[in-house]
Amino acid sequence: MTDRSMDPGAAYGTRDPDALARRAGTRADPDHDQHFLVDDRVLDRLPTYLPDDADASHVLEIGGGAGALTDRLLALVDAEGQDSGRLTTVERDPEFAAFLREEFADAVDSGVFDVIEGDALDVAYPPFTACIANLPYGVSSEIAFRLLPERKPLVLTFQAEFADRMVASAGESEYGRLSVSAQHYAAVEIVERIPKEAFDPQPAVESAVVRCTPRDPDYAVGDEAFFLRFVKALFTQRRKTARNAVRNTGHISGLDDPDAVVEAADADLMSRRPGTLEPSAFAALAELAREHGNPTEV
Repeated sequence: MTDRSMDPGAAYGTRDPDALARRAGTRADPDHDQHFLVDDRVLDRLPTYLPDDADASHVLEIGGGAGALTDRLLALVDAEGQDSGRLTTVERDPEFAAFLREEFADAVDSGVFDVIEGDALDVAYPPFTACIANLPYGVSSEIAFRLLPERKPLVLTFQAEFADRMVASAGESEYGRLSVSAQHYAAVEIVERIPKEAFDPQPAVESAVVRCTPRDPDYAVGDEAFFLRFVKALFTQRRKTARNAVRNTGHISGLDDPDAVVEAADADLMSRRPGTLEPSAFAALAELAREHGNPTEV
């Protein structure tokens, strides 16, 4: 049986989360959106959720904390490419950033491991090949939409409600802007649900692990920024018909002539509500809006 209470010189992937927290000397602070994953079984599984063909030669982690997941990711990159594997961890808290550099000093010295100290919303990410992270839930949406356009494999933990919205299909109650936007970039699936007890301190909500596998959508958009803005606009009127949603949200989508879009679109399509439209229907409608609605930057 593996001894998970080993000292800092232990092989990667063997460190006990509780022992790491004791050595760090600083507890996670829920007031700062810190809920550290401490269940060994979940931590061990997270790296295995990368797609089979994923390139794990340079893994990005957001929010290293006391290093429980960092330890598993160092084992992953160490196995991936002998001398070429790398891990970069972004950590906002200066005390935890310093601890990670000390705990994994051998990996830092050998160039395998780097800690970027700063806010994950602001710092520049290195050219990573995959990302595995237990995201701080308060900013998980913003971080996810920094990562998704990179079109790299992602394994991320979210609040379960947020994860359910990411993977929802048209017609389901959870389906919305988040569903369309996330699925525009990747095939999105929930691979595991995590109970509160797997974290310390325990969050108020259940969590889920989401795998995002990059793919090209089965539709084309001429202007991705406009498409995403158009989707956002229509979902602010999700209980209206698409006809009224287009007319009422020109100030959000940047359409100078939303009535021209309504006139050009299929009447049956415009009688449906946004929550029933597949991503491909949003794409087709967005292209009509670009052609007929005289869109401008907003």
